[in-house]
Amino acid sequence: MSERKGQGARGLSFGLSAFIVFAVICTVGFASLGIWQVERLAWKNALVEAVETRSTAAPLDIATTNWAQFDPEKNEYQRVSLSGRYEGADTFTQAVTVYGGGFWVMTPLQLADGRSVLINRGFVTSEQRAAGVPRPEGEVLVTGLWRVSEPDGGFLRANDPAGGRWYSRDVAEIGQALGIASVAQFFVDADADGAAYPVGGLTVLSFSNNHLVYALTWFGLTLLSVFALFWLLRDRWRR
Repeated sequence: MSERKGQGARGLSFGLSAFIVFAVICTVGFASLGIWQVERLAWKNALVEAVETRSTAAPLDIATTNWAQFDPEKNEYQRVSLSGRYEGADTFTQAVTVYGGGFWVMTPLQLADGRSVLINRGFVTSEQRAAGVPRPEGEVLVTGLWRVSEPDGGFLRANDPAGGRWYSRDVAEIGQALGIASVAQFFVDADADGAAYPVGGLTVLSFSNNHLVYALTWFGLTLLSVFALFWLLRDRWRR
């Protein structure tokens, strides 16, 4: 009888120890995730503030600058301006906007020094594309937002240059398909210019920011883990 009691006590002690270890691991893990989300919240707030500053600043003339000095990520959404002539064929990449489904009109803008920048002139519907997309003649001044290239196609869809099907604005691939020797490794979302179409100025400057909710969730689970551990130990001490 006493031997069975001893075995039961050892089993209970082992189970208690295992639960304590589990609760401690959960507490540390949940707390770490909560702290990480707080750090992410600070990063996201700084990003939103930086994008707001860059996108509303006076346009930076990049027609005569050395693009290698810019960091593509840090300069994204920078308001820029450049002058040149639209040369080459339009490339239509699939788009979904507030106007529904359709296409972005990507057109090479050739600068005075021979370099080219792909300009997203705006959005058109399938019907507008079929009817023909108007294009300004001669020298034009373009203002808009610096954007980072979108390589590798869209979600589960690879670009098909040979078939003329584009699911992302991959400037290197578009430049190669158009035979452009010196194309910038970024593109510019043009501002609205009052034309019926393409419709410019549709860049979405909205970032998902749920990090505070995630942080509170993880910290809530941390408190639950601490409470469970405290309740179990208190009950054990009472016994």
